[in-house]
Amino acid sequence: MKSGMVLVLGGARSGKSTFSERLATESGLARVYVATARPGDPEMRARLKEHRLRRDAGWHTIESPEQLEYTLTSEAGAGKAVVVDCLTLWLSNIILSGADTELRGQALCDAARRLPGLVVFVSNEVGLGIVPETPLGRKFRDAQGRLNQAVAAIADRVVLIAAGLPLELKVPSK
Repeated sequence: MKSGMVLVLGGARSGKSTFSERLATESGLARVYVATARPGDPEMRARLKEHRLRRDAGWHTIESPEQLEYTLTSEAGAGKAVVVDCLTLWLSNIILSGADTELRGQALCDAARRLPGLVVFVSNEVGLGIVPETPLGRKFRDAQGRLNQAVAAIADRVVLIAAGLPLELKVPSK
């Protein structure tokens, strides 16, 4: 794909990021990586370092833990492949900031509909496990499910990654 929107879903360590980065690389377009994580502890810093080391020098990386819709509006463009890794961490940041998740999710979708080029969103499928024990955990799980549905509805392609294998859930119309 050289243009359009792709949502790549999966569980933790399923291969979502690797698959998404490969889509961008294979497009032949200029590659932009939008990182939404905050390196809050040593384990998370190690994960982020692993992700950085996997990408070659052809990537331009932008950190955008909360202002994703604005970052995408300024960075996406014809001739570019943007990978957003990931919506799950972005939503966590939004919840912890106290912002309205529905409003921000809608703003993200509104911005995403107008983006030129190729945009690949990475997101965790968090609703397949046990019910979270805490109210915050349940709020996050529910908000993530709603955000994934909203992005999937406007995406041209949706891929579920399990054990590193892609399963096409929605394919671009011809």
